[in-house]
Amino acid sequence: MSGYVISYHRKSGASEVKSFEGPNGHREAFAERLRIEKSNHDPDLEIVGDSLESVKRTHSRYFSRA
Repeated sequence: MSGYVISYHRKSGASEVKSFEGPNGHREAFAERLRIEKSNHDPDLEIVGDSLESVKRTHSRYFSRA
């Protein structure tokens, strides 16, 4: 199952999507999200991990800017 980690900067609107493919993709994405959250010191950076379709539904603002 594929997994995704999306980082979104509230002030700039910049986003980064990392995909993790294969049977352990969801697990690898979860581990990456935790790693990023642990090292993040920017209160304006949001990090989410889930299926891409789910994040597009729940956090559509991440995809509204180019």
